[in-house]
Amino acid sequence: MTIWYGGDYNPEQWPTNIWDEDVRLMNRAGVSLATVGVFSWARLEPRPGKYDFAWLDGVLDLLHAHGVRVDLATATASPPPWLALRHPETLPVTEEGVRMSVGSRQQYCPSSPVYRERARELVRRLVERYADHPALELWHVNNEYGCHISHCYCDVSAAAFRDWLRAKYGRIEELNRVWGTAFWSQRYDSFDEVSPPRAAPTFRNPTQLLDYDRFSNDELLACYRSEVAIIRARSTVPVTTNFMGFFKAVDYWAWAREVDIVSDDTYPDPADPDSPAYAAMVRDLMRSLGDGAPWLLMEQAPGAVNWRRRNAAKSPGQMRAWSFQCVARGADGILFFQWRQSAVGSEKFHSGLVPHGGTDTRVWREVEQLGRELAELSGRTGDAAIVGTRVPSSVAIALDWDSWWAIEQPASPTEVSYVRTLFAWHSALTSLGLTVDFVRADADLSGYRLVVVPAHFTATDSQVRNLAAVAETGTLVVGFGTAITDENLHVRLGGYLGEPLRRALGVWIEEFAPPASPDLSNLGAGAPPELVLDGEVFGGPATGRVWAEYVRVEDAETVATFAEGALSGWPAVTRRGTGAGAGWYVATLPDPGALRRLAERIVRDAGLDLPAPAARGDRVETVRRGGYVFVINHGAHEAEVLLDGTDALTGAPALGLKLAPQGVAVIGVE
Repeated sequence: MTIWYGGDYNPEQWPTNIWDEDVRLMNRAGVSLATVGVFSWARLEPRPGKYDFAWLDGVLDLLHAHGVRVDLATATASPPPWLALRHPETLPVTEEGVRMSVGSRQQYCPSSPVYRERARELVRRLVERYADHPALELWHVNNEYGCHISHCYCDVSAAAFRDWLRAKYGRIEELNRVWGTAFWSQRYDSFDEVSPPRAAPTFRNPTQLLDYDRFSNDELLACYRSEVAIIRARSTVPVTTNFMGFFKAVDYWAWAREVDIVSDDTYPDPADPDSPAYAAMVRDLMRSLGDGAPWLLMEQAPGAVNWRRRNAAKSPGQMRAWSFQCVARGADGILFFQWRQSAVGSEKFHSGLVPHGGTDTRVWREVEQLGRELAELSGRTGDAAIVGTRVPSSVAIALDWDSWWAIEQPASPTEVSYVRTLFAWHSALTSLGLTVDFVRADADLSGYRLVVVPAHFTATDSQVRNLAAVAETGTLVVGFGTAITDENLHVRLGGYLGEPLRRALGVWIEEFAPPASPDLSNLGAGAPPELVLDGEVFGGPATGRVWAEYVRVEDAETVATFAEGALSGWPAVTRRGTGAGAGWYVATLPDPGALRRLAERIVRDAGLDLPAPAARGDRVETVRRGGYVFVINHGAHEAEVLLDGTDALTGAPALGLKLAPQGVAVIGVE
């Protein structure tokens, strides 16, 4: 077993005399896996029904001859221009009614039967030709589904949406009930009257918006499934498609069941000091989507990207540090976009493993170093193995795409970033040295000692019951904005939360009272006010942000209150003990320091032991995987390792080892 190393290889961008140099450099760098053909449809099928595979034959044979395995893409992510010319109805339409054009990528309507059939035919040809090729290691379906076109509003999509609604609701009367069309005279007499939620004079029907998010996810997934069915009918090689971290448009819980290996494209901003912590959350999500199985980093940048307003380069060692972060959090493959930096096209200023400057460069030297180190770690077996091992966790955060879609709709109580709320809790827990899984609210949660549920706005009855059960034997922490509605966006009346959660937490919610944003029409308006919090549980001064509520306590202890304004004296944090378990409710989002101290109190209350610090320094990340502790210094200053053992990367004793900024140690421990 090996840690895959490599990236996207696009030889069609280069003359054939470069290919021999490519494979020679791949061997020199330790590349073991190359993704091939992602954007090659127009080269593979230059005219309708006329295929040219000779060049791809040569590429795969060349890679195989040099010991490089192939992740072969189906090339369906960017249709050739001839498809749009002959079938303009395949082009996507925005909610404002603008039909998009060719000249970019991903220019297809996911519901288009013409696009789907042309894509299937290409996949049939690829599978027929390469299913038995000795270089084939992995099938790569399409690319970054929904990245640019997640929702199409054309007439083809409208017809598909009506079919989706008929299958879901059966009768138009049921749709009217669920969508609440008695409001604003929106009642429909037949499914034929229903359209996608295109641009409208003001707020659109909330449940229609949510259903269109669900439909759009399902249409993309149907595209994926149609290609996978062809592959699996002929090939036993594993199949994947690349996810994109916390990507709102696509419900990865549904997609994760459809891939053999979870893979991810991730591009943290080197200029953002929060990037390492946010990236850690993304890595934990990928591991969790696969139920803890090792995953694959499909894409990252060796240096700068080219699509931000300001494109910061990675600092020396940062590529290596962030790559080891992935390995620490469960990745068995470290790939990049792309192998050779392009000389033409829209991504010519996106960095590559072989940069414009060639091999006498800092980036290339780091590429070679990382390849050597990953190969060394791959060779460890038995109790010293890393490849194939899992990352243990007894702490989980509930994540729900329906809640994400719903809480960020217009006409909501206040503006909330769902992912930033998750990130606040994840950062607080990981800063304590804990490793965190993400879970579905209706999953088996019995293996976790602590489950945190931030802003789970839209909850089914079964989810409410399942979450409430956690508090019977473990610790449940429920954040603001949870279980406000059911899955149809119907408000849970009588105090929100739902009866099982109300009993488990011993509270109910009387009214929302989020801190108001300033009226921007008022020239004297200042910044949105923060809410002062009071409670020993915070271990010091604390403020709340984003949200607040009038919480009514029925059977719980108030452990912190709002300290000023109209909410003064009202509960901000409550705890209800159940004997074997506990249920906490947090009615706001405390500032980062206060949330960290609150999280530590909750963790200790749950009976969890916090790991001893593995290093002394600021912004040092520690994760245990297999028989190793990974120590990564994301800070600006030197850090000192505090663990006994041996650094597997250098062979040096770990205790007292000094790690420079972006330094990494992989320490063998018992």
